[in-house]
Amino acid sequence: MGYALMMGPCINCGQVFGFNPNKVPSIRVKGQREPICKLCVEWANSERKKKGFPLFAINEDAYEPISEEEL
Repeated sequence: MGYALMMGPCINCGQVFGFNPNKVPSIRVKGQREPICKLCVEWANSERKKKGFPLFAINEDAYEPISEEEL
C-alpha cells in the first residue's frame, strides 16, 4: 500500500503546497477545480466570520497524503 500527496499552487496566494486532491478546499475557475491552501482558507474564514457569513469547511485530511487506492 502506498500514499500520494498532490502538489500545486494555491489559486489565491500562489504558494505551492501539498494536499489530498479529493478533500482540499477548491474553487472553479474556467471550469477547472483550483486548490486553496490552508492559510488562505483560514484567512477567508476569519473575514467571513467578521461579516457574519458561513465559514468554509476544512476537511481534517485535506492537507494530508491520500491512500493510493483512493486515487
